[in-house]
Amino acid sequence: MRNKVTMQEIADMVGVSKFAVSRALSSKPGVSPQTREMILKAAGQLGYFKHHEPPKKNIEMKPFQGAAISGTIVVLFPNVRYQNMESIYWGPVLEGITSRLNHEEADILTLTEPTGDRMFELLNPNAIQGIITVGCISTQILMDIGRLHIPVVMVDHYDPAFQCDAVFADNFSGMRSLMVKLISKGYRRYQFVGSIKDAQSFYERWIAYKTTLEEHGIELNQDPVLIGPESDDMYKMMPFVNLETLPDVFICANDSNAAYLIDELTKRGISVPDQCVVTGFDNTIDTHPILATVHVNKELLGIRAVDQILWRIMNPDSAHERKLISGELILREQYAKALP
Repeated sequence: MRNKVTMQEIADMVGVSKFAVSRALSSKPGVSPQTREMILKAAGQLGYFKHHEPPKKNIEMKPFQGAAISGTIVVLFPNVRYQNMESIYWGPVLEGITSRLNHEEADILTLTEPTGDRMFELLNPNAIQGIITVGCISTQILMDIGRLHIPVVMVDHYDPAFQCDAVFADNFSGMRSLMVKLISKGYRRYQFVGSIKDAQSFYERWIAYKTTLEEHGIELNQDPVLIGPESDDMYKMMPFVNLETLPDVFICANDSNAAYLIDELTKRGISVPDQCVVTGFDNTIDTHPILATVHVNKELLGIRAVDQILWRIMNPDSAHERKLISGELILREQYAKALP
């Protein structure tokens, strides 16, 4: 039997009062949205919500093939810049979702995460058969969804406060392959670039980056500015970066970061790839000298998310699953830096 997680433990972890924890967990006013998010995430990390989950039953698995979809599948996008249907990353994911749902002749409702407190005030939850969330959805919205007891599959996101199925690119293996290739070519000085707390995918890429350096006996020497919230804005971040001692390689969390970084380095008189090289992830940009990236089949992420929600609808009591889609390393030798 699990030990019960107390509100005092959560309060101590976050550094707030027990009263604030009680208000946040009961969805009552009295705490700011930012504090509420921190409390919910800390509660999830400590296992508070797992304690209240009923045990999973031993059930017979049912295939979804041929099953009629009688309700609507909601596709929920976050209310975050760069994470929308026009995105060069998320757009293809949505295409994969919609094409697969159309193939199954399912009704689709695409929503943007609301800023209000209640998610489905204007919708009939009984008509919603499943929800696919795309990208980083707020913890409070996820908690509101959880109260509806509707099957959920997340694409490229994880929240410790909300247990459900998820479909990810295999970020760890992809970054590990990229790092091993660079190390094999003689590069030894690295800096990671990207806010590692922004997305679970970024964090997993960071962990793979650190792990691979350690395995090969290469010292980390990470500039904390490059992985903090400042890295969201290259223009504001760059004045704090020491350009006197350039690394051999800037390892960026994704291709967009890589392109922005190259632009800012160029403005400051740093030639890429002559003085340093830059790598990305996701394979979304081909207009900049990005030495290496990992191609992620973004449409397949969406397709497999639909497959999972259909399976989950048929098997609601089975243990939660996390599916990983392998990526393909792309190395552009023409952008390599000559090493001494």
